[in-house]
Amino acid sequence: MMSASSREFASGNRLLDSLSSAERSQIAAVVEPIRLKLMEPLCDAGARIDSVYFPLQSVVSLLTPAHGTIGVEVATIGNEHFVGISLSWGAATLNPAEFFQIQVPGPALRINADAFTLELARGAGLANIVPRYTQALVSQLSQQVACNGLHSIEQRCARWMLLTHDRVGTDEFPLTQEFLSQMLGVRRASVTAVAGLLQRAGFIRYRRDRVAVTDRLGLEGACCECYAALREVFDRLIP
Repeated sequence: MMSASSREFASGNRLLDSLSSAERSQIAAVVEPIRLKLMEPLCDAGARIDSVYFPLQSVVSLLTPAHGTIGVEVATIGNEHFVGISLSWGAATLNPAEFFQIQVPGPALRINADAFTLELARGAGLANIVPRYTQALVSQLSQQVACNGLHSIEQRCARWMLLTHDRVGTDEFPLTQEFLSQMLGVRRASVTAVAGLLQRAGFIRYRRDRVAVTDRLGLEGACCECYAALREVFDRLIP
């Protein structure tokens, strides 16, 4: 049987990868590999936070309820983030106006909430990187609010696809137009029109509820400056 000190866990989450070998060994015994399923709720609005999740190639949406929708996306959490930051602020339950849902399925790492809290109290390892993550998340929230208010649906759609492309580590990922319209907070007809424009331009290929990025540079050209601003924040705070 493998001892706790010799256990290892998968790389791929930038926060955990920034830990030293000794720090990774320290938390290895409490890290559990899992696979997140499409549209699976990770934590319901107002619910107790039982675990924190570190995506590897999966992507999670932070949503706020909105009348007539399943919710509108206010932030996305990929391999440079983790789900459950409220625990680091001493809040064991999620805000009643927020919930988490799987946007792109795939592998992730999970740590029990109690074990995560104990690790933070130890004052090293994870405790040193959570403040950087907090700043990156706040920057993402403010940038996304500005983007949603100022930029076209085409630019916002390109930003969303570029960020997802960065996080999943593959050119193709599942995406329905209905889901994207909910994430962007626009009508499905608008997303259909924009996806058609991007596909005719050769930037993406969209079929059977999957999208493939076929011209990364072209998609970046169709995007607003918000994508570059977000990437700068992630790369500076979470190397």
